[in-house]
Amino acid sequence: MRYTKLLIGALGLLLLLHSCQNNADEDMTSAAQQSPDGLLSLQVFLSPDGAPQYTLKYGEELLLDTSTLGVALYNGPLLQRGLAITGTQMRSVADTWEMPWGERRTVDNQFNELSVSFRESPPPHRAFRAVFRLFNDGMGFRYEFPEQEGISTFEIAEELTQFNLNGDHDCWWIPGDWDIYEHLYTESKVSAIDALSKRGHPNLAQTHIPANAVNTPVTMRTAAGTHLSIHEANLTDYAGMTLAVDTKGLSLQSSLVGSERTPYKVKRTLPFHTPWRTVQVSPDAAGLIGSTLILNLNEPNQLGDVSWFKPTKYMGIWWEMHLDKSSWDLASGRHGATTENAKRYIDFAASHGIGALLVEGWNTGWERWIGFEDREGVFDFVTPYEDYDLEEVVRYGREKGVELIMHHETSAAPRTYEQQLDTAFALMQKLGVHAVKTGYVGKIIPKGEYHHGQWMVNHYRKVLETAAEYEVAINAHEPIKATGLRRTFPNAISREGLRGQEFNAWASDGGNPPGHLPTVAFTRMLAGPIDYTPGIFNIKLHPYKPDNQVNTTLAHQLALYVAIYSPVQMAADLPEHYEGHPAFQFIEEVGVDWEQSLALNGEVGAYVTIAREERGTGRWFLGSITNEDGRELEAPLSFLAEGQQYVAHLYEDGADAHWDDNPGAYRISKAIVDRSTTLHLKLAPGGGAAVSFFPASGEEAEGILPYGQ
Repeated sequence: MRYTKLLIGALGLLLLLHSCQNNADEDMTSAAQQSPDGLLSLQVFLSPDGAPQYTLKYGEELLLDTSTLGVALYNGPLLQRGLAITGTQMRSVADTWEMPWGERRTVDNQFNELSVSFRESPPPHRAFRAVFRLFNDGMGFRYEFPEQEGISTFEIAEELTQFNLNGDHDCWWIPGDWDIYEHLYTESKVSAIDALSKRGHPNLAQTHIPANAVNTPVTMRTAAGTHLSIHEANLTDYAGMTLAVDTKGLSLQSSLVGSERTPYKVKRTLPFHTPWRTVQVSPDAAGLIGSTLILNLNEPNQLGDVSWFKPTKYMGIWWEMHLDKSSWDLASGRHGATTENAKRYIDFAASHGIGALLVEGWNTGWERWIGFEDREGVFDFVTPYEDYDLEEVVRYGREKGVELIMHHETSAAPRTYEQQLDTAFALMQKLGVHAVKTGYVGKIIPKGEYHHGQWMVNHYRKVLETAAEYEVAINAHEPIKATGLRRTFPNAISREGLRGQEFNAWASDGGNPPGHLPTVAFTRMLAGPIDYTPGIFNIKLHPYKPDNQVNTTLAHQLALYVAIYSPVQMAADLPEHYEGHPAFQFIEEVGVDWEQSLALNGEVGAYVTIAREERGTGRWFLGSITNEDGRELEAPLSFLAEGQQYVAHLYEDGADAHWDDNPGAYRISKAIVDRSTTLHLKLAPGGGAAVSFFPASGEEAEGILPYGQ
């Protein structure tokens, strides 16, 4: 069947090539392309006034109606009208590549490409190409601006890329904030999107949303049930893209993040190309999670061997600060980052197979790190507080088999950080420390720049590239959005870029609701790995935060280690809340690096079930989570190896579990399963299920009953 589909796709491509050539010979006003499986079909053409436009169909369903392309230049006339098609090119690619770490080992990269060249008919005869790549899981396209006479730079005031929808779709969105992604998702019709009403943030000052715009990825479901998600790939030396919403016209249009220091949003020297604008497409929600389109639209690995980074679970002197048990700064009298406390965490981690420890608040400067206009230069990144012996902590951890994860909070003063990058990373290299968590809390200094504008995009890239020179991996918080650059720079291991677990400890709005992560799995996670920091067992945060709590069950927290992907997964709670707890066994067992990953079921905002095979062991793990609605789900285990029995360790909600009324209720059981087994998962409101599958010999399975008996 697979080869029949490929043959049909190839025949369709030949017909398209012939059709496109005929069109070019006759009038050069249109071109067409299809995905390899023939389901996605693209038409590119000119409007009567010479504006480049396109449509996209999925089978017989029109996904994107006539949508216009173009850019508005600050240093020149609008580049959108009076254009002619001067040529087209097509090519096809089908190959595979291997991820050094990730959700899967190998990635299929198969697409059909259409490149359409445009030139202005009137002077100054500027030219550009629109390059489209159609994959079976969606489409990416970008603008390419070649060298041209009399023009050396483009100052882009706005990009005029449209996504005109063919219906008032269900939509899951966050506001198009220029500084943060730390907003709760709203579910509404496209026609009801009101981003300006969602600008409030429980931790930061009023956020910057200049229009009714949403951030990407933004995920939608059509009336026919087709799911699509719009985002971008390979964001390089350019401003991040938000999408301005025309609620009456049901249209989305690119709206680039700007700067108060320049009248334009992007300045580039010719030749250059924009990031890819992406549309991931699936007949159902679960299919979106398996998409590799974002990764495939990035360049191959430029770093070569990165075996110095190992995916790992880690603990942290971190959650205790959010609970106000301790503090980041020494002057508080409750300093958390002491040598003694670090060794306590290391001892616990070593005894439970946790590979690393993050220590926050280790370096001087935390007394003035936020809330001060003159905070630039507050931190240095080599000087510990007097009660923290950095070299001793590294030595002790290595003796115990626990690596240190460094922490660099910049207080959103990137110029200060750039001045110290080499010094800071050289210290890490000297100590043999290969990972750092960076932070950018606050408004960007210099004033007038935003986290997601071109200036900061280039800063984040400089940090990433400099870190690679010192064999350092970056876990970025308050980051620029993930756009698949981890393929090119695999030291970009994870990032925040969403409302993380920390909000549950202090947010005045009640924290993240139970449906938050069943939404994130189909929105933010489509962009790349998430450092969400799961694993809170003390759900009610007693006795530290009587007015806050985690809004899930304990089993939901366990399931997140599989349902929400990151190659660095934190066991985020305090050691004393794990000590002697039977459910902690799942955190000890679960993998972090995967041979393959499968989304078994799911609906955006409601529930999701994901299974992943650990690299090199043949072990599988499953995580299933739900929103505030309890539900029963079937999970067929047909992904397990043929002819192999497994011992399944099941960590499930207790019979009376509830995210608010009884979040700590859980049950643990064992059963023999194989690929013919179907698990019946009963998820409590706000609950979940986590399962480990271990290949078993007859002796290992002795005394354990088959599932359901």
